[in-house]
Amino acid sequence: MTGIALNGSAARGLVGLVGRIGGSGFIVLGAGLVLSLVLSLSAAPIFAANAANTETTSAAVTSTVTNVATSAAASESALEPIKVVYHIADGNDQARRALANIANHLRAEPTTRIVVVALGNGIEFMLSGTVDRYGRPFEPEVLALAAQGVQFRVCRNSMLAHDVAASRLLAPAVVVPAGVAEIARLQAREGYVYLRP
Repeated sequence: MTGIALNGSAARGLVGLVGRIGGSGFIVLGAGLVLSLVLSLSAAPIFAANAANTETTSAAVTSTVTNVATSAAASESALEPIKVVYHIADGNDQARRALANIANHLRAEPTTRIVVVALGNGIEFMLSGTVDRYGRPFEPEVLALAAQGVQFRVCRNSMLAHDVAASRLLAPAVVVPAGVAEIARLQAREGYVYLRP
C-alpha cells in the first residue's frame, strides 16, 4: 500500500474537494493506493494561501493528486516478479534443502525469478553424477528447475580450488568469475533478495 501525507493548505484544499473528513483520515484512490490526510491547524501552509486564495490551493491539490496518480503507476511497476538469489556454499545437504525450497518457492510464486549461485563446497551438486547422502541424483531436479526458468551459476574460483573442469558441470550451469561477487552484483545492481537455506 502506498501512502502520501499532506500538511497545510494542500490538505485543507483536498478536504474541501472531497468533503470534510475531520482531523485525519484516509481516502482510497484505487489500486491499493491510499492518500493519507494529516490536517494540522498549526502546520505552516505549503503556499501562502488563505480563504481568498483558493486558486493556489486548488492548484496545489491538483498537483498533489497528479503526483499521487503518478505514484499509483509506479506502484503497479512494483508488481514485477520478485527476484531472488539463493546462495549455496555448504555442500550437498544445503543444496538438497535449497532445491526443495526453490521448488516450494515457485509453487507459491511461479513468476519469481531465481538465480542459484554455488561456490565453495556448494558447487558439488552441480557436477554430473553427484548424488545426495541417500543416493538421489541432483541432476533431474536441477534440470526440472532450469526448465522453469531457474538459473544456475557456479564460481570459477571454487572450481579452480576444487580442481573441477567445466566439462563436469551440469548443462544449465553458467560459470561466473567469483560467486561472492556475483551475489553482491545481483543484490546491489539488479535488486535481488538474498536467501541462504
